[in-house]
Amino acid sequence: MRLNEISYNDAVPIDGYGPGFFRIGGKKHEGAVLVLPTGVTGWGGFADTDTILGAVSDIDVLFVGTGGEIAHLPHDFREALEEAGLGVETMASPAACRTYNVLLSEGRRVAVALLPL
Repeated sequence: MRLNEISYNDAVPIDGYGPGFFRIGGKKHEGAVLVLPTGVTGWGGFADTDTILGAVSDIDVLFVGTGGEIAHLPHDFREALEEAGLGVETMASPAACRTYNVLLSEGRRVAVALLPL
């Protein structure tokens, strides 16, 4: 089997996660986080769409990690993002981290909003 080293260029991959935190680009972030092409920031949860909507021109898909288990997104949250033309994919936070890293390594225009485990 041939293994290739993954290159993320200037983007920051998610290195790990645990109860209440995410390790992103080598730095530990407590609580909910939003990872955009412009960087990592705290995320106010489903009531916080402004930061995401401000990045719509830089991303095609937003992965939303809903914590340890997959859960439905609030209707208003999903509707606001989809009306702006953003694809939204919901999954448990561990799956969202992995999926984000894979697409990021492919050079795709992705972002991820994560609720902690």
